[in-house]
Amino acid sequence: MIRHRHLLSGLALAALVLTPSLAFADGAAAKPITPEFIINNTWMLVATILVFIMHLGFSTLEAGMTQAKNTVNILFKNVSILSIGILTYAVIGFNLMYPGESFAGGFFGFGGFGISTDAAGITPAYNVGYTYWTDFLFQAMFAATAATIVSGAVAERVKLQSFLVFSVLYVAVVYPMVGMWHWGGGWLKAYGFYDFAGSTIVHSVGGWAALIGIMLLGPRLGKYGKDGELKGIKPHSLPLATIGVFLLWFGWFGFNGGSVLSADPGPVSLVFVTTSLAAAAGGGFGMLTSLFTHKKPDLGMGLNGILAGLVGITAGADVISPNMSIVVGAVAGVLVVLATVLMDRMKLDDPVGAVPVHLVCGIWGTLAVGFFGQGKSLVPQLVGVGAVALFCLAASALIFFALKVTIGLRVSEKEELEGLDGYEHGCNAYEGLSDFSPPPTAPSEPIVTHTHPVPEPVL
Repeated sequence: MIRHRHLLSGLALAALVLTPSLAFADGAAAKPITPEFIINNTWMLVATILVFIMHLGFSTLEAGMTQAKNTVNILFKNVSILSIGILTYAVIGFNLMYPGESFAGGFFGFGGFGISTDAAGITPAYNVGYTYWTDFLFQAMFAATAATIVSGAVAERVKLQSFLVFSVLYVAVVYPMVGMWHWGGGWLKAYGFYDFAGSTIVHSVGGWAALIGIMLLGPRLGKYGKDGELKGIKPHSLPLATIGVFLLWFGWFGFNGGSVLSADPGPVSLVFVTTSLAAAAGGGFGMLTSLFTHKKPDLGMGLNGILAGLVGITAGADVISPNMSIVVGAVAGVLVVLATVLMDRMKLDDPVGAVPVHLVCGIWGTLAVGFFGQGKSLVPQLVGVGAVALFCLAASALIFFALKVTIGLRVSEKEELEGLDGYEHGCNAYEGLSDFSPPPTAPSEPIVTHTHPVPEPVL
């Protein structure tokens, strides 16, 4: 066995040494496979795997923060979103986001349907440091995230079919169009806007749609009393939610680290450090803020803060210093608590806190680039935030409203009270939980499952 290992190691080393002399077979368009190319491509594939794992984190966090009777429904949506995201990105999204040539002053472009290139997968269209296929798959992992953010915000009362239709349209068209404005070389890029890994391009795009969905659906039954006071609905598994947050933090190293678009040790290491410092500061200040607002150490606000710090640093992880990344994360940790309290006062029911984390802290992180980013200006950041807000609010409102007046958005009162798992899927996540357990009170008297007025942990 040891001799075999030495043989394999020798072959690998020989391949690495000899690869500069090899070339892809495609005539004049051939590019040599250098050791640097292999290392960059391998790192980008590893980063892709890490971002893929984030979808498991979103699934477990969202499931843990909602009620047990809706767990299968939550998981079904998250699995569907990943399938929808990858397929729609292959059919249309990738060529909308990276069309090669844009029109209408950099507001729109389209490179055709499907994905294809030469057999070797080498293209200079976006980045020559890794293959076209690696580029597609890495970007596809991001595409599904926008709809995942919306899923948590509208959980426990949205119709499954309506949400899936929304996800197809939003991920296939809206997300890649916004992405083209900046990452695809569009008008925001030309204007000087900067968003390293997606505080606005990914997180706010999902956050604006989440806000519209919440407003059109209304709160869950039992979340607020008749006079408007917060009653609360208990999450069914804080351990599951905590696992989800750690999976997300782990995956974020690929989300931000992969956005360097190479394996260059300096930038990748810096991004790892700023990402971790912001997450830690966000978690700490989220817990401290909750101590002042609710007089108790709140695990949920610690989870909130970690994710808030991660979202906040995502726009400038490569241009904000480690010391300033702590400030970005700390402010995000405070903002997420205050935003959660404000949403409850406005009776905007967000079961997993998608709006406080992804929208509020996405905006903060994007503006923070203008405050703390080396060589960056605040004005382009403001313009970018405003433009994305207007477009995403209009697009998501149009899609959601069309669904509301056609097939409907919200499930019936009976379905909501008894659980979506039984009605939508005919099964439950946990053995012994009845599919159609009768509500303890009449539908006209909404269930109150939690009386402690503490904002719920967020996604």
